[in-house]
Amino acid sequence: MVTESSIDDAAKADGESAESARTRRTRPYPASSFEDALSLGEAIMQYAAGEKVRRLTLMQHMNKSPGSGATKMMITNSNKYGITSGGYSAEHLELTEKGRIVVNPARPERERRKAAFELAVAGVAPFSLLYDHYKEKRLPDREVIKDFLRDSSIEVPDLDECVDTFIVNVKGLDLLRTLGGAETLISIDQVIDEVAEKTSDVSFSKMVNSPQVPGGLNQKEDAVEWSKICFYITPIGSEESIERKHADLFMSSLVQPALEELGLTVVRADHIGDPGMITTQVLEYLKRSKLAIADLSYLNPNVFYEVALRHALRLPVVQIIRKSDRLPFDVNQSRTLVFDTTDIYSLIPKLQTYRAEIANQARKAIDDPESVGNPISIFYPDFYK
Repeated sequence: MVTESSIDDAAKADGESAESARTRRTRPYPASSFEDALSLGEAIMQYAAGEKVRRLTLMQHMNKSPGSGATKMMITNSNKYGITSGGYSAEHLELTEKGRIVVNPARPERERRKAAFELAVAGVAPFSLLYDHYKEKRLPDREVIKDFLRDSSIEVPDLDECVDTFIVNVKGLDLLRTLGGAETLISIDQVIDEVAEKTSDVSFSKMVNSPQVPGGLNQKEDAVEWSKICFYITPIGSEESIERKHADLFMSSLVQPALEELGLTVVRADHIGDPGMITTQVLEYLKRSKLAIADLSYLNPNVFYEVALRHALRLPVVQIIRKSDRLPFDVNQSRTLVFDTTDIYSLIPKLQTYRAEIANQARKAIDDPESVGNPISIFYPDFYK
């Protein structure tokens, strides 16, 4: 029998459940890298000369939908980092005192770097904890870092994302250096001292930036769980070619480990086990895979063709490239992760950082495909109408 009391109890339980869910979702760090969140502050500096600006006016200038989830997240993360004040429903948005310093190119570089550190690392509880613990030490394996956070007094709901974001932030601040063959977290004081000795003309936002290969799917198309597939677009080359060795190395050492934490299986064209025309299969994976990682190294025309198809379909894609290759103009509007493969001795110590960058960018691409840069939507927004 349903009574008024039982209804009240159910409503109370629902309320407690909702409150509990909200509590569980609360995270002690922003849901993006500092560089990504900084774009809002940079827009205020560019369009409003750093002054208070109406939120709707700024979103119009940024070509952003004021009510979209991606826009709300951008404003929330900027607020959490302390770059700006004003929430996603506020009438005005404004730079904080430190945010104004970071995005103002007229301020001394050492002041900008110090303010950026205070916002990106010192001002975020788990990041500050990690920095204080590993400062001037070799950065250990990510599992060790996660264990350290588990044993801390801070409750972190998503350890993988927290560690990835921390690594991306400290790298962006130039706090992560390869010393003695290992990635070492140096102090912000050292970085500031180095900045004081030289004048940099690079804006802060620019500072951040044959093994067995598993991943073949020997199964019928209707059995593929597309929501768990990442298609790896890469120059493959012939057996024993430099392109094949490159593709194998990047897939096994960077792409697969980075996406394991996201629950995605990486598939490459030459490992598709289904019978039939390879072109048809590739097109199907391009169209239906949840995510695509595109390796633009060697400037392979097939790779660019496949990237263009993902752009046209407005599907999430993360671009990566060797440092030795020059990114063509057509795709340089899309954010591209650059990896230095000059020699094995400098590459190996950086693998963990590179994996974190891929994982961080993959999350962002999945949540908001166009946030990582889509030339079609940027230069021809009416293309899909």
